[in-house]
Amino acid sequence: MGKRIIQQARGHGSMTYRVRKQAYRYRISYPSLEISGKAVVRELLNSPAHSAPLAKIEAGKESFFVPAANGLYEGQEIEINGKIGIGNILKLKNIPQGTKIFNTEAFPGSGGKFIRSAGCSGIVMRKENGRVEVILGRRKLSLNEECRAIIGVIAGDGRELKPIAKAGKKHHMMLARGKKWHRTSAVKMNIVDHPFGSGRGKRIKSKIAKRNAPPGAKVGHVKPRRTGVKK
Repeated sequence: MGKRIIQQARGHGSMTYRVRKQAYRYRISYPSLEISGKAVVRELLNSPAHSAPLAKIEAGKESFFVPAANGLYEGQEIEINGKIGIGNILKLKNIPQGTKIFNTEAFPGSGGKFIRSAGCSGIVMRKENGRVEVILGRRKLSLNEECRAIIGVIAGDGRELKPIAKAGKKHHMMLARGKKWHRTSAVKMNIVDHPFGSGRGKRIKSKIAKRNAPPGAKVGHVKPRRTGVKK
């Protein structure tokens, strides 16, 4: 009898593939919409679940975590809804065109949802009809002008420059975030682990997945228009 293939086993949510809860103990967010004025960077810390270092910021009685801007330091004062400056939090309508930003909200009050990876940033472009266009490489986002963002570029840009010398180090890095690594090719598996498994029969035939197959069992051709060599 065959076993669940890896995609199905991961989706089942057993402890074998589940990430430790401690990795996601820091939740990225913004303070309430009414808060403005000065805030203080209390701590810069590492989170296994995020590629960038996080900054713990205190604004009055509220404290929250955001990705740290490049150049931010502990004890630094930042402004919320104030002037333009590295690490300051402003609404998109108050940010000049051409300014680099990150940790942008999806809608006012949602907390940072976009541009959160280390070394990333977006550029504020045209503003019209209550919407602001943000450029992300080749992509464009059209957001509400009341959405908040942080000025600058996210720290940790050089994290990929240092080589990972051992496979074991990569394994533990991915394990801390609940990621599957490394990926085993389907044709190298046993027949019980995957429909493409087993080395018997070197003439590999294409497989057409059933249209109503569950997620994870859709391997090979999914709803192809035709198969075979054209004659």
